[in-house]
Amino acid sequence: MAKIMLVDDAAFMRMMVKNSLTKGGFADCEYVEAQDGAEAVRKYDEENPDLVIMDITMPNMDGLQALKKIREAHPDAKVVMCTAMGQESMVVDAIKSGAKDFVVKPFNAERITQTVKTILGM
Repeated sequence: MAKIMLVDDAAFMRMMVKNSLTKGGFADCEYVEAQDGAEAVRKYDEENPDLVIMDITMPNMDGLQALKKIREAHPDAKVVMCTAMGQESMVVDAIKSGAKDFVVKPFNAERITQTVKTILGM
């Protein structure tokens, strides 16, 4: 059973991603949630998830900062970034910083499910 961490400051976005993944074949996964980058870094250390799906724009610590901190401590961390349209430069920074992929919001449920399957090797 995979453990997936969902990181977004909007609870409804975490719920939408979780619902999409549950319907897409990830119903038996364990889900961990964080509402900002600082919480994500702390929870990554505690939970050691198989995959992180993280928003870029969040309060306290944004997704890029959190990605860098997580990858610094856990070089093998698998992180997918979620971004709004128009944040292409942030996507480039995220990929350079070790993100495995990115999904554009509003996201397509099939796209996010396929991305997770590919990264987890399913």
